[in-house]
Amino acid sequence: MNRTTVSLIGVVAVLAAATGAATVLAPAPSKAAPTAAVRKPVERSTLLCPAPAGVDAATTTYTSFTPPGSGGSGGSAVLQPGQSSDGANGGSAGSGGSGGGSNGKQVAPLTDPGKPVTANAGKSVSPLIGTADGRFAPGWTVQETTTIDAGPGRGMLGTSCGAPGADFWFPGASTSGDRQDYVHLTNPDDTAAVADIELYDGNGLVKTSNGEGITIPGGSSVPVLLSTLTSAQTADLTVHVAVRTGRVAAAVQAMDSKSGSDWLPASAPAATSAVLPGIPADATSVRLVAYATGGNDADLKVQLLTPTGAIVPAGHETLHVKSGMTTAVDLPGLTQGQAGSLRLTPTDSGSAAPFVAALRITRGKGASQEMAFLPGTGQVGQRASVADNRSKAATLSLVAPTADATVKITSSATTDGGSPASKTVTLKAGTTTAMAPPDPGGKGTFAVTVEPVSGGPVYASRMLAVDNNGVPDFTVQPMPDDGGTVAVPSAGEDLQVLER
Repeated sequence: MNRTTVSLIGVVAVLAAATGAATVLAPAPSKAAPTAAVRKPVERSTLLCPAPAGVDAATTTYTSFTPPGSGGSGGSAVLQPGQSSDGANGGSAGSGGSGGGSNGKQVAPLTDPGKPVTANAGKSVSPLIGTADGRFAPGWTVQETTTIDAGPGRGMLGTSCGAPGADFWFPGASTSGDRQDYVHLTNPDDTAAVADIELYDGNGLVKTSNGEGITIPGGSSVPVLLSTLTSAQTADLTVHVAVRTGRVAAAVQAMDSKSGSDWLPASAPAATSAVLPGIPADATSVRLVAYATGGNDADLKVQLLTPTGAIVPAGHETLHVKSGMTTAVDLPGLTQGQAGSLRLTPTDSGSAAPFVAALRITRGKGASQEMAFLPGTGQVGQRASVADNRSKAATLSLVAPTADATVKITSSATTDGGSPASKTVTLKAGTTTAMAPPDPGGKGTFAVTVEPVSGGPVYASRMLAVDNNGVPDFTVQPMPDDGGTVAVPSAGEDLQVLER
């Protein structure tokens, strides 16, 4: 036997001894089921605020808020002006007001979780790029509210600044002669992003020019006027933003020469059912716009969930949405003086098809009317918050579509005074509860947080409404889960790998 053979035998013997020792000393494999993933607070959040309306009669405020007790330590939550579409520095991001900034300074930086901070941005038209980390990251939300006192598009525009993503659907846009709709694409990263904008009308995909391969430079926002993509004047469109490279946040700013203006938020991801929570009791018109995203038509049952139960709108019991096409229908006299929410479900669960949907809601009449949008909304889930609430101007709509539920509502005052105020509310299955949130007092605006306590799924939205010289200005913000926690799979030792 040569020396090489002896060495190999020695190595094999040592490995066998080590493996045997590991097997003897290791604990017996567990027969218990794997531990479920646990939810832990996120450590970093990014929010992007589109550039507000750039008209002389417009003023904009930003309100930043993180719910208290979210975990973590240290950190910050700040908004910085981004670059405008022409490459100029965002510059003036705010003047006056608590936490305001200018010339590239931070806007509405938070000092403590549980205390919203408001900045008056004046007439700035800068997009904002926000980052929160540490104890400020879980559930961070920012509200952008613009008031246009006069002229085309006058009214109130509100939006919750959005997280970046790669796919967005906007049913309810338009290229009609009365409308000017812009898609705002904002890139939070240093490298450029590339996105496509697709338009769908009642006949399917609209042939467009310049809608493909739109470059959004790093740290910048690009507004795209929809009417520059097509010469067709279409009352009801579905806009699809598909990001090829990088990530962006997308929002649609709709301005109507007769009905005011507002932001159209992205719909919840396409699904076979949808809840659109928070139609005001005094709505004078409601228009439903839907688009079937899959390869099959969507046949939908239409229900209005009122404070007392579910009813079927007369003459609109069902809605047929052809695949790849936009369908729109007016729902006259829908609310009958009661606040409500729309629920869309498949007429046949065996042939359900995914779709997206949104409502265009009008309050007031004639020259004194104002519009807002309400898309299909995700569940509240663990928790949802909305900032910039005002005493006697905010209405919270809570919906329990399938089962009774209990929620806790907490209002948090700004650093200008006031104390947190909470209320527990029981929701009946198949109903909408519209209520003023608890008022925490103080001089400034306040934030509202909704947390389900028990029962079935809950959907929510907040309407902010003020009187503007006889015009009922208003805006509605959906309140989906704030994404403050993520599921983290558990891991454990498995010494059996030594035997494999």
